[in-house]
Order: sequence, then structure tokens, then C-alpha cells
Amino acid sequence: MIKGLNRYSGIVFLTSCLMLISCNSSVFTESLHMPGKKWELMNIPSFSVPIDDTLNSHDVTFTIRTGSAYPFRNIYLFVQTTSPDGKFITDTLEYFLADEKGHWFGHGFGDIHELNLPYKSNVYFPVKGTYQFKIRHGMRIEDLNGVYDFGLRIKKGGK
Repeated sequence: MIKGLNRYSGIVFLTSCLMLISCNSSVFTESLHMPGKKWELMNIPSFSVPIDDTLNSHDVTFTIRTGSAYPFRNIYLFVQTTSPDGKFITDTLEYFLADEKGHWFGHGFGDIHELNLPYKSNVYFPVKGTYQFKIRHGMRIEDLNGVYDFGLRIKKGGK
């Protein structure tokens, strides 16, 4: 009886794992490491995102990991999105990474703080193909110390 229970437990476990994996709504996730824990002005993260779903909405989020060497409580970003047919839009964004007293938002431990920055929600991509996202920081200094990495995540909307 116990041997049969173990065999069925394994099947239930594998089935549960497969269901969890298939429920993942992430379409694209990538993070780029900043050499020397510094985001240089000429280092423009670029993400090529293949999109084949033009019927469902998507949520686009940035992720930034910073440390205590980051000198500001906010960050400005210039985001250029280019569609497969060559059309592009550019957005100027400001995000707050810490409050007025210097307490970092997001989560982390020790020196590292990770924060998800919502960019756009319920976006419908009008054309199938590869979309290009280029992100440049818009701060008044050239090199931002204390930035470990920057990422992009696109998932199906409404989840």
C-alpha cells in the first residue's frame, strides 16, 4: 500500500509542477548586468522581444537592482520602443526608488535592492514580429554608480 502511495504521489507531484509551469504568463524576461556596478550614459540596454500574440493584452515592467552607492532617490528613463514595421515611440519616465528619508522601495537584503517599475499595462501589440526596447538613463550625471542590473519583463495582461 505504501509503495502504491509513493508512486501516485510522484505522479501528482509531476502533474502539479507541469501545471505551475504552464500557468506562467511571462512572455519575455531578460536582465542585463551593468559592468562595474555602474550604468554609464553610453550603455543603452536593448531588448529584442519576439511577439506573436496580437489578440491579448500584455503588461510591460522594468526591473532595476541598485545598491547603497546609488546617489539618488529617483531615476529618469528615456524608453524607445520600435515595432517590427519600423514605427517607434519614445517615452520619458521618472520612477522613485526610495522615499524622502532614504528608505528603498522594493525588496532585497544587505546592499542590494530590487524594484519592479511598471511601464505599460494592457498593451496590445498591433504587429507580429520582434519589438525593440532601448532604455537610456536620463540623469544629469553620465555614470550612475550603484546600479547592478536592469531588466525587462513582458507578461500577458490581466493576471
